[in-house]
Amino acid sequence: MGRWPTGSRERMQTAAVELFLEKGFDETSVADITERADVTERTFYRHFGDKREVLFDRERTLERATIEAVADTPAGVAPLDAAAHALAAASSRFFVDRLDHARIRQRIIDATPELHERELLKMTSLADALAVALEARGHAPVRARLAADMAIAAFTAAFDRWLSDDTDTELGALVLDTVDELRSVAGESTVRRP
Repeated sequence: MGRWPTGSRERMQTAAVELFLEKGFDETSVADITERADVTERTFYRHFGDKREVLFDRERTLERATIEAVADTPAGVAPLDAAAHALAAASSRFFVDRLDHARIRQRIIDATPELHERELLKMTSLADALAVALEARGHAPVRARLAADMAIAAFTAAFDRWLSDDTDTELGALVLDTVDELRSVAGESTVRRP
């Protein structure tokens, strides 16, 4: 019992991840997870709506932390800067000491189209919440939407880099670096109107 976390939620998450890696996501049932975690299916469904939720943050912790960080941004900060710094701050808190877990989780998601789609929906939800938070700070809807989408694109690229890099750079710093890179790319082109 020493290898198992003490809480039933954590035990189920550990069991599920082990099984997803061993058998594959599609081949793992809720019954398999509960058997390995030594809990009932009723306990499982008290914590998770289905087996996909084991891999996703049901409480939307990252989203809440990002929105709080936007609210804490000083007045007058441009929307992309507010979004970038909010994502960097939230990422630095949410993903601290979680690189190994994030890599394993991503392997499972990458191997399962259904989970990949769920991950994209999660990012869309985060972008939507970020756009609303930026609008609440007084930014015009189009500027808020563009800033949110650009910040999420940078976050996604930074996250991929964080998972694959062998550096000790924290995710928040990579988010800010990637936003700078995005600015550089955007500055290279101009839209020509007919």
